[in-house]
Amino acid sequence: MGYVLSAVARVLEQPTAWGAACEMALLAGPLWAAALVGLLLGWAWRPRWAAGIVAPAADPPQVATLDFWRAQLPARIRGPLDYLAGARRQQEQEQEDDEASLQGSSEMANEELAVGKADLVNLWRLVEGNDGGPAWIKMMEKALPNMTYQAWRRDPQNGPPQYQSSTIFENATPDEVRDFFGDDEFRMSNKWDDMLISHQTLEECQTTGMMKVHWVRKFPFFCSDREYIIGRRIWKLGSAYYCVTKGVPCSSIPRRSKPRRVDLYYSSWCIRAVESRRGNGGSTACEILLFHHEDMGIPYELAKIGIRQGMWGCVKRIEPGLRAYQKARAAGEPPSPSALMARINTKVSDNFVRGMESNSDQSDIMEAEEKPVKNRMARFLVLGGAVALACTLDQGLLTKALIFGVARKFVGQRNTL
Repeated sequence: MGYVLSAVARVLEQPTAWGAACEMALLAGPLWAAALVGLLLGWAWRPRWAAGIVAPAADPPQVATLDFWRAQLPARIRGPLDYLAGARRQQEQEQEDDEASLQGSSEMANEELAVGKADLVNLWRLVEGNDGGPAWIKMMEKALPNMTYQAWRRDPQNGPPQYQSSTIFENATPDEVRDFFGDDEFRMSNKWDDMLISHQTLEECQTTGMMKVHWVRKFPFFCSDREYIIGRRIWKLGSAYYCVTKGVPCSSIPRRSKPRRVDLYYSSWCIRAVESRRGNGGSTACEILLFHHEDMGIPYELAKIGIRQGMWGCVKRIEPGLRAYQKARAAGEPPSPSALMARINTKVSDNFVRGMESNSDQSDIMEAEEKPVKNRMARFLVLGGAVALACTLDQGLLTKALIFGVARKFVGQRNTL
């Protein structure tokens, strides 16, 4: 220190700037020499992580990460930290494997059983009016001599507009209406659904009655045609039929630019006997509660205008088609293969559906409650281990601060999982 003070005093005593500069150079020379010697000695005994900082010219430069710094700690400190890091990496790998297996199993489930019990519960909730969605807005109410029709719409926060309709046919049974809507061959030949231009059965299950079909539907001239891969299945709940029809994945049919494939498609209905509006006291009429939404690939507002304008024109053709279907069955015309598949359904009770609904609600609540508890327990174990490790070591504040910093890093990363 005395040498430095005397050197500074000599610099201040110089009468000219040139003399002061010379004295400062003499003062800085030893300092630069000491710095150079320290650099050379430091590089000669450089730690392992420093070799990754200066790489060959052909390799990109590397940056020392937390793993490099942790490798320089003493073995008794590095051991517990390496154990924590290894446990975390193992947990992340297990989580990735679980997600991959779940994704693979879900895809397999979609391929093997495209429509399941959860779809039945969802349709049952829609019919009962307790699905938790927005309120329905009435769109129209029309009537023919043997048919009445009402339609509602609602706009969810995400997704296309959703539609609900109630159609009541006089002098019709649920079995007739079930076969009628499931008969793709008659739908094509009678042209009551003039938008359907082709259909093909891809898969069918003789046990459950589930089918996977391929539809191509005609759209107005300013839009290209649309294709649908549809899974459908029918349950019998009491005397009512719950028919689920929705879009499902299919790897056997590749996508094409035309017709454009519609992935988001849902069109399900409940068919049940109701009392005739003619007041004869008997349940000689049949009601179809339809719930429909799809993403056709056009703006939602434009789709709502088009649907509103063309809805009644499409609906009023259903009633003549149903009467022609009744006459064909009465004349002894054999049912088509798709109509025979519609007669294969799964019989369930109302208590069974209610039990599935309550189990689904409880599982959702338990999952929402257990996840924060597991996260809190993991954070407690990590912080508790860090406190115990720090208390058993006597390496000064720097070592303890490093241990707590690493523990906080692990806890912070778990919070983001």
